Amino acid sequence: MVASQLHLVRHGEVFNPEHVLYGRLPGFGLSELGREIAQSAADELVERGRPVSALFASPLQRAQESAAPLERAFGLAIQTEPRIIEPTNVFEGMSPATRNRALRNPKNWPWVRNPFRPSWGEAYTSITARMIAAMNDAYDSVDGGDVVMVSHQLPIWSTHLEITGQRLWHDPRRRRCNLSSITSFERRGARFVEVGYEDPARSLLSAAVDDGAV
Repeated sequence: MVASQLHLVRHGEVFNPEHVLYGRLPGFGLSELGREIAQSAADELVERGRPVSALFASPLQRAQESAAPLERAFGLAIQTEPRIIEPTNVFEGMSPATRNRALRNPKNWPWVRNPFRPSWGEAYTSITARMIAAMNDAYDSVDGGDVVMVSHQLPIWSTHLEITGQRLWHDPRRRRCNLSSITSFERRGARFVEVGYEDPARSLLSAAVDDGAV
């Protein structure tokens, strides 16, 4: 047997007072509000009344901390899955002002020459390949029930685009992947099908800052 559904959950708000592009940098954990937001995702999945058999999280601190309420709610150990980590980005660690200055320097122009790939970080095709491979392995790892995987905005959104047959390049401002959102899938035959999207923390998002995603 395999899983019933697989849920990709985004992490909660990160404590990021300098508004840097945090990427894979260490030391970026959840804010106090971020912990509330992460709890909302756990509460939503509990309320659905579906059994959850396995819990995976990206190795980054914000994902591990966002998985903690799910760990408590379902009595599951967090399994670290490196393939669902945030992508690389050459502008990691820079504030918006620093990034703007860097982009005015011709030596940095090669990094932005191809937004369709994108040239400043990991290719969209690479992101979706590793995400879907991890999803398949997680789906097959249980004898029933649901699987939850706590990841990041770009990996989740790119996976959504790939599975729904859309082009992978996109405007980051138009991503439908809010903090602690839940994007749900079922595997039918050899392919995943998206079956739902939910924003359980919607009442908290107006107070949240979400400006460090790659």
